Amino acid sequence: MTESVAMRLHEKESNQRARDVDPYVVPFERVGMRDLPSVGGKNASLGELISIGIPVPPGFALSVAFYRKFVEANGLKEYITDQLTNLDIGDVEQLQKVGTKIRAKILQSDFPPQLKEAVTTGYAMLGNGEEVQVAVRSSATAEDLADASFAGQQDTYLNVVGEDKVLNCTRLCIASLFSDRAISYRAKRGFDHMDVGLSVGIQRMVESDSSGVMFTIDPDSGNDNVMVIDSSWGLGEAVVGGKVVPDKFFVCKKNGAIVGRRLGRKEIYAKYGSKGTTFVNTPTDRRTKFSLTEDQIKKLVEFARKIEGHYKKPMDIEWALEGRNACILQARPETVQSSKGTLEEVYHLKGDGKLLVEGIAVGGKIGQGKPNVMANANEMKNFERGQILVTRETTPAWEPVMEKSAAIVTEQGGTTSHAAIVSRELGKPCVVGARRVTQLLSSHKDAITVDCSTGIGRIYEGLVSFEVETFDLTTVPTTRTKIMMNMAVPEGALAHAKKADGVGLLRLEFVYGNNVGIHPAALLQYENLKHNPQEILRAPPNTEDVQYLKRTIAEIESRTQGYENKPEFLVEKLREGIAIVAAAVDPKSVIVRFSDFKSNEYQALVGGKIFEKEENNPMLGWRGASRYPHTEFAEAFRLECRALKEARELGFHNIIPMIPFVRTVEEAKAVLELMKEEGLERGKNGLQVYMMAEIPSNVFLAEEFGKLFDGFSIGSNDLASLILGVDRDNSKLAKSVFDERNPAVKMAIEHLIKTAHKLGIKIGICGQAPSDYPEIVEFLVENGIDSISLNPDVIGRMKQVVARVEEKYKPA
Repeated sequence: MTESVAMRLHEKESNQRARDVDPYVVPFERVGMRDLPSVGGKNASLGELISIGIPVPPGFALSVAFYRKFVEANGLKEYITDQLTNLDIGDVEQLQKVGTKIRAKILQSDFPPQLKEAVTTGYAMLGNGEEVQVAVRSSATAEDLADASFAGQQDTYLNVVGEDKVLNCTRLCIASLFSDRAISYRAKRGFDHMDVGLSVGIQRMVESDSSGVMFTIDPDSGNDNVMVIDSSWGLGEAVVGGKVVPDKFFVCKKNGAIVGRRLGRKEIYAKYGSKGTTFVNTPTDRRTKFSLTEDQIKKLVEFARKIEGHYKKPMDIEWALEGRNACILQARPETVQSSKGTLEEVYHLKGDGKLLVEGIAVGGKIGQGKPNVMANANEMKNFERGQILVTRETTPAWEPVMEKSAAIVTEQGGTTSHAAIVSRELGKPCVVGARRVTQLLSSHKDAITVDCSTGIGRIYEGLVSFEVETFDLTTVPTTRTKIMMNMAVPEGALAHAKKADGVGLLRLEFVYGNNVGIHPAALLQYENLKHNPQEILRAPPNTEDVQYLKRTIAEIESRTQGYENKPEFLVEKLREGIAIVAAAVDPKSVIVRFSDFKSNEYQALVGGKIFEKEENNPMLGWRGASRYPHTEFAEAFRLECRALKEARELGFHNIIPMIPFVRTVEEAKAVLELMKEEGLERGKNGLQVYMMAEIPSNVFLAEEFGKLFDGFSIGSNDLASLILGVDRDNSKLAKSVFDERNPAVKMAIEHLIKTAHKLGIKIGICGQAPSDYPEIVEFLVENGIDSISLNPDVIGRMKQVVARVEEKYKPA
């Protein structure tokens, strides 16, 4: 320690003993949310976290009084006010010109001796007289508020070493209060530029092994049953700045169970460098490895629960892990979902278009326009209102042009990246992590459609037709008949959980398709496929067989990286698909239908052509319950049972398995016995088991089947097809004969309902008929059906319809 630094440090300590609060340098542990006007939202929150026992890296705030003194000493108020008078923030070029001039004026200004000493002495105290690495962060008084996050509007500087650099970064932070994006953001939200104050936080750097962002609700749907964590290697700048597609974890808030994991690409990571933060390529083995362990996730969730419990509102939290220690870098209220009113807009894609690329959906809206591929924010003047912003990665500097866009699409980033947060605040549909999208659309001149309505971000060619349904959540009636939803994409349950009475049909084959994509036998037989193919392929195999086998092995290895036990990959992906739906709607029921692929659909999976034989009529072929106990398929079905059992063991006893296409009573008994062997015994630990009722034999033998199960779910599509003898994919017959309102079909449904009620078991319907025909709804309600399960896009309307019908048939 130099003599001058030691003298200043001693003098500072003497001064602090003489007075309670320094007007310019305030340690984090001395402040809380009550001090927001004097230290800004970010610094106030850090102090508040320390007060409740949350680990926060040590540091101090340069107060708003420090900022006011700096402005006053350099005569900046009059200059800034003059520059901002009559500014049109919609004119990007004028905004850039004015912002540049203001920032240049600030950067040319000097610190008065008193302020300079405050910075250098505070820095010396933080390092006990030694130079330490610090982060220099802006903390505005209009920031991290409950109704406006102002996320990233001011700058942060990492890995700053030495008092001269700390002073310079402090000046840069003050200048960033007048960045183009910050000026625009304040103006749009009605904040007076000179009323907003700035504090600067100076905090010890954490050399994090991994870091990221955590929301205590799902930030896109507002579902408060789950927490969402985005994570990547290194410093948090890679995640917050949207420079990587991070790992994503869904955690059940109630019990801390990890219900979903999505491996991100993590192609680069941020680290300390001699000149500040640098981005380097991530080693290949780390790209395919999750950046958080289960124990680390549990520790972060523990912090998140405590923070949300203290603030009593959903929170947006930045965190870092250094060695075995976790700490919180920032916590602010979640602003988008928390500020929504009772009106809800639901977007539905109605038309078809050529799919160009997929990514990660942010929000649930649909946007259309011509794409404008931009390399950097300097090109903003070339952007026209209503275009689609397409770029590699977005940063806060893009905010003025994001506001003008119809939608945003990026190659990198995750759903908790800074740009994703801003797009939610602006109410713009946004797709992140759309691989190679800038290259794909670089010469695309025609309009595109950006669809975020299903939980998967999709970009289509052309203007695909869509509609927007608006309804008031406070007016959605409560009905005796449960209105449940059919699910295909598991994440979709997060968005619709509040308005539905549960999930009446989670099709496990869709979870297969979205999360696995590989034939189960190919995973079970992977070692033989790779080392002893002659045991599986017909002999002698032809050239086409050999090429298909090679592609199959390569695809399995690509999709299952990190899994020595290939079948375990299937179990884990199915378990997560089931668990995230169960968590989303908990405690409402989730009816999970075991896979009901037809042989031609199994062939479409990776390796399917090796294990599936051609069938003349797959619809009436080897499907559903007939497969499960069969020697060739039993091991695959056991994997499904394991996945469902493990999901229930996470604490989700709202999961109800359902067996499809059960032709005979003997078949039903055989499947139930196999389930029992795998720990899924009906009646044990509260387990209910349902059966699809979709075959004429199910109708004629309803009492016999009903004694084996706890409920029926009528599959009206297959039932009508089999009763009427119609291939519903035949265009000639589908229009003229296939009709679920046919008296024979209605008689079958009525008989099933009466029999179920006689036996005291539940009965619902999960076919298309109620969505298409209002008279079918009246027929079902009149006969007392317990539940109707439909696609999520019609739930709001169906509740209104059912309420009116129930009123009509209410007992006198």
